[in-house]
Amino acid sequence: MEAYLDYNSTTPVDPAVFDAMKPFLSETFGNASSFHQKGQNARHAVESARETLADYLEVEPGDIVFTSGGTEADNLAIKGTLEWLQDKRKHLVVSAIEHQAVLHPAQYLATQGISVSVVPVDSYGIIDLNALKKEVTDQTALVSVMHVNNEVGTIQPIQEAARIAHDKGAFFHTDAVQSLGKIKLHPEELGADMVSMSGHKIYGPKGVGALFIKKGLKIKSMVHGGHQEKNIRPGTENVAAIAGFGKAVELLAKNQGAESKRVADLRETLYQGLSRKTPGLRLNGHPEKRVGNTLNLSFEGLDGETLLMNFDLKNIYVSTGSACTAGSVEPSHVLIAMGLPEALARAAIRFSLGRFTTKEEIDYALAEIPPIIDRLRKAATQHAR
Repeated sequence: MEAYLDYNSTTPVDPAVFDAMKPFLSETFGNASSFHQKGQNARHAVESARETLADYLEVEPGDIVFTSGGTEADNLAIKGTLEWLQDKRKHLVVSAIEHQAVLHPAQYLATQGISVSVVPVDSYGIIDLNALKKEVTDQTALVSVMHVNNEVGTIQPIQEAARIAHDKGAFFHTDAVQSLGKIKLHPEELGADMVSMSGHKIYGPKGVGALFIKKGLKIKSMVHGGHQEKNIRPGTENVAAIAGFGKAVELLAKNQGAESKRVADLRETLYQGLSRKTPGLRLNGHPEKRVGNTLNLSFEGLDGETLLMNFDLKNIYVSTGSACTAGSVEPSHVLIAMGLPEALARAAIRFSLGRFTTKEEIDYALAEIPPIIDRLRKAATQHAR
C-alpha cells in the first residue's frame, strides 16, 4: 500500500491527457511554424489548446502566451514588465510568501537598480493590505501577489491587492500555479493584468505553462530568436505538451466542482484523524480561507526532514514545503514570514491531495503516521536524557 499526498509538488498525468499527447510524439510531429500540412496540424493543436485555456479563464485566446512552466511565466511577467518600464518606473512590490520563481527574479532585479519592497503577511499567511497600500507609489511598475500559497494553501485577497496597485497606476501580476483547477480563476474578475499557470499541477505534463497578459500590456521578451508566441516567447512550440495542457484544462472544466468537494472531504478526514491520534499538532495557514486540498501541519518537537524520510519508508509521500526548495537546510520562508518559531517551521509537513487520492490512501496514512510520530517522540525524549 502507498499514499501519494504531494499533489502540490506535481500531479500524475491523467490518462486522457496522455492519449491527447501521443499523436504529437509520433505521426503528427510537424513544426507548428511550418506552412505545410504536417506543420498546420501541429499549429491547430497549439491554437486549440490556447482557445480551451482562454475559454476556461474567460479571456481572449490572443492574451495567452505558452511557456515552459510557471517559473518561466513568473520570470517573464516580472522581469519583462520591469525591463519594459525601467525608464518610467523602477519599483517592484511582492509579498513575503511568494514562490522562489517570484522572489528570485525580484532579488535579481534589485541588483540591476530596481527598488524592491517585500510586504509582510499575518499569522495565517494573508498579505497585510495596509502595508501594501503604504508600499505602492506612483513609481511602482508592478505588484506581484500569489493567488494561493503553495505551502499552506491560503487564498489571498487578490481583488483588493490589484485595486491598490491600479490606484497608483501600477500593473498587477498573480502567480496562480496553485489555484488553477482548485478555485475559480478569472483574471478580469480578479483584476489581474498577468496570471502565471503551469500544466503539471493540473494532471498535465511537466515542462509547459502559460502567462495571461492583458490586451495592450507590453512586456519585454526574455529570450531572443523566432517569432513564436507573438515574439514574446520565441522558440519552437512544445506541441505535445501544449496539447496535453489543453486537454488537462478541458478536464478541469468538466470535473472541478465535484472533485474539489470530494478532495476537501478527504483532507478533513485526514486532519481530524491525525488530530485525534496525534497530540502536539499545529495547523498552519488560514482554517477557512484556503484551498480544499492542502493541509500543512507542524508536529511539535520533531524535524520535518526526519518525518519525511520515515513516512517515505512506509510509502507515504509528502513534502516539507515547496518541491523547488528540496534539499534546502533553511526552514520554510513562508512559515517564518507567518511568524512561526523556527522549531515549528522545521517541524512542518505539507499534505496535498488530488484527483486520484482515495479513501484507502487516507486510511493507510492515518494507520501508519501516528505510530511513527509516537516512536520518533519517544526516541527524541530518550536522546534528550
